Amino acid sequence: MKKLPKFLKKYFWDVEFKEIDLRKRRVYVLKRILEYGDEQAVAWMRKNFKKPEIRNLLTNYRGCSLKSANFWAFLLDIPKEEVLCMKKPSSKAQKRIWPY
Repeated sequence: MKKLPKFLKKYFWDVEFKEIDLRKRRVYVLKRILEYGDEQAVAWMRKNFKKPEIRNLLTNYRGCSLKSANFWAFLLDIPKEEVLCMKKPSSKAQKRIWPY
């Protein structure tokens, strides 16, 4: 089990920090740092995550705010239309579930 450094604890307020295994929860850890990370957390992230892994998260997972998604898309030179968090959800699918 690969543990996270203690300075990242403030980003994982809702779980038992000591139990987070970086090997098993990479997407979860990366999402938190992209959304809430400070300079120290981002520096750690850049050492522990490769650019394609970060890009993959932004293009295949929801959960980032528009502000964070826009910031990271700009820094990583990802077109906004490829960032999943920035795409509008399909309203047709919602109407089928709840017609009102």
